[in-house]
Amino acid sequence: MYLAPEKKQEIFAKHGKSGADTGSAEGQIALFTYRISHLTGHLKKNRKDYATQRALQLLVGKRRSLLDYLKKKDIARYRAIVKELGLRR
Repeated sequence: MYLAPEKKQEIFAKHGKSGADTGSAEGQIALFTYRISHLTGHLKKNRKDYATQRALQLLVGKRRSLLDYLKKKDIARYRAIVKELGLRR
């Protein structure tokens, strides 16, 4: 698999509250962003992989939902994660 448990733990340690905190919105958004970038690279090579394209669209929607939630609950955390990950919004 492209995402080893060590890499996942590293993402959560960097963006979540701790390495074991897998439920925080920031950690989930960071994980989704990593997966989105991986799938985007795959789709650049395999244009007609429609199953992966659908999976990518679902991931982008989930990330957008979490970002909207975070924006509604705590605007400072929202701005910090968007700046840290380099997202447009």
